Amino acid sequence: MSRIDALLRAMTLTEKLGQLNLVTANQAITGPSTNAAIDTSIRAGEVGGVFNLWGREAVSATQRLAIEESRLRIPLLFGLDVLHGHRTIFPAPLAETGAFDPDLWTRTARAAAQEAAEDGVSLTFAPMLDVCRDPRWGRLIEGPGEDPHVASIFAQAKVKGFQGWDLRHPGAVAATVKHFCAGGAATAGRDYAAADVSARQLREIYLPPFRAAVMAGCAAIMPAFNSIDGLPMTAHIALLRDYLRNELGFDGVVLSDYTAIQELIEHGVAADRVEAAALALNAGVDMDMVSDAYLENLPDALARGLVKQEQIDAAVRRVLALKEKLGLFDEPFRIATVDAHNPEAAHNLARDSARRSITLLTNHNMLPIGENMRRIAVIGPLADAHMEMLGSWSAAGRAENSVTILEGLKAALPMHDIVHTEGVSLAWDDDRGVAEACELARSADLVVLCLGEAAYMSGEAACRATPDLPGAQQQLAEAVIATETPCVIALTCGRPLMIGDLAERAGALIATWFLGDMAGHAIADVLTGAFNPCARLPITWPRATGQIPIFYAQRSSGRPPDETNPFTSKYLDTPVTPLFPFGHGLSYGAAALENLRLDKEIFFADEKISVAIDVICSGKYARRETIFFFLRDPVASVARPVMELKHWRQIDLAPGDRKTISLTLGVEDFVFPGVDLKPTAEPGAFDLLVGFSAAPEGLLRASLRRAMRPNTA
Repeated sequence: MSRIDALLRAMTLTEKLGQLNLVTANQAITGPSTNAAIDTSIRAGEVGGVFNLWGREAVSATQRLAIEESRLRIPLLFGLDVLHGHRTIFPAPLAETGAFDPDLWTRTARAAAQEAAEDGVSLTFAPMLDVCRDPRWGRLIEGPGEDPHVASIFAQAKVKGFQGWDLRHPGAVAATVKHFCAGGAATAGRDYAAADVSARQLREIYLPPFRAAVMAGCAAIMPAFNSIDGLPMTAHIALLRDYLRNELGFDGVVLSDYTAIQELIEHGVAADRVEAAALALNAGVDMDMVSDAYLENLPDALARGLVKQEQIDAAVRRVLALKEKLGLFDEPFRIATVDAHNPEAAHNLARDSARRSITLLTNHNMLPIGENMRRIAVIGPLADAHMEMLGSWSAAGRAENSVTILEGLKAALPMHDIVHTEGVSLAWDDDRGVAEACELARSADLVVLCLGEAAYMSGEAACRATPDLPGAQQQLAEAVIATETPCVIALTCGRPLMIGDLAERAGALIATWFLGDMAGHAIADVLTGAFNPCARLPITWPRATGQIPIFYAQRSSGRPPDETNPFTSKYLDTPVTPLFPFGHGLSYGAAALENLRLDKEIFFADEKISVAIDVICSGKYARRETIFFFLRDPVASVARPVMELKHWRQIDLAPGDRKTISLTLGVEDFVFPGVDLKPTAEPGAFDLLVGFSAAPEGLLRASLRRAMRPNTA
């Protein structure tokens, strides 16, 4: 008899439900309510996992309650939101996605997992895979942006990084992918709100990243708070049971989000906690986070015939199986065997990932900082803000360990005269310091204007109806620019911000997002030219809030925008084009694409197409370039987006280099959900579009045709 079978035979109903109970220890506050007296509950066998607790001593002491003082001595899971680092904080996920480097994504997750495992964490509530096209949504910063293909590659890289090759390895943590699904499509960009998406959108946009995560072997999945088509995800049988369990074959743990089971009552699909618990279990949710609904209410649901004992046993089996995969039965205190990580290596990785996550949006021959710019005024509320460098979900990170922009510039330019003032506060509408800031600007050769959002303004419960510069920052920027001292704007933010004409008026504009511990050093590396920026936008940057949602892979209208015809799809008061397109990002120097070529223009269903293109580097700077490969299907049984990202490639170039990038297109690149939503690949003409971004004017085009019959020659 297996260990799990023996335990299931020995367990009382209360002990079984205890394994399905995930409680918070409140070392971090990540939700609206808390669990009380968890020590007593652990001793009684009423807890399967604890989250928001870390540190060797604290975790070991709590684990000891389960191992030494509960009847069956079943070890606990210890969970934590380790989204972009644990003790060492790396760039926030949206920022790091801009590096377009899956190997980097894996390495930062691996480093975070090792640090978290050393602190006793065995389960992380990451990665977040919500495709999002609405900058109002605060949690945009936690995920991979707007594109499902990018999100799918991100999913695989992060699962690999967190879990490693074997969950029993003491440096691995189980990955919980979230929020399944369409959390990023919440109405009006508001957390927890309903999502109204079609079945086609689910198949094309929101489900693919989770499918990729399941194929990569993710250990757990967390349903989203939102409802879809009136069905809350925590009770969504069609998606949780039929799609996830049956279609994808996922056999890991499904755990609810914070109090989400109890919230089924407020959603309007359950009359009481008994019905709520039954709905969630019937849909396939194994663990209840915080609400105690399973522990307290599933016995009544069982007695009323709303659930079956076999369903409870199956959920318990999955939880115990995860603990077994993690090796917790054999080494419940496995944290003691983890080798101490190398802090210097972690800091080096944090710095490298941070500078590779900075997007140079505009540069009017202002950067890198010239030798003649000896006196630099570092102005703004984000110039010397330790906490704001970390961003949301900074876990066990400490503000005092972060390097600010002011500190980074002083370290990089020790012989320069660097002066500083905040000018205005981060959020208060108080412009009393603007005059002083302008005086400082006039005395300088260069202004580095540090603007943006506080860390608390992005992440969960941080949605913004008007995502512009908070407080009096816009007034500060306009006044400083009006001094005519050369000015670089550095935006620390968790979303694209509506900045008006500052992008054109400033000498240069960089999006630094939230870069983590090494933010200041990384920003200084880019500003001084010690590092040539290479990040590209993983999300379209709107001109105005009224354009939201805006994304590159839209479907064409029957009346596409035409400036000469008012009866076309456009606005009266702003262009339909974004301020910056998906994939946009500049480097120092210049690069060009030439000679896009295919090995065949007509291909059969079983054939592959070889693609090649030349990349040329001009100027005096070495650079890393990202090239995007899009497909367009102009005529299909279902109208397709104007273009869809299928591949990207990166290449390192020295000055004067001319290199060739090659890749292969296969049948999988032409598959889409057909009229019946089943995968289909139709014959016909296609356009291959290749460029440095999704901006139509910069794309090279090649035509190809998929023939009806397979090649039988």
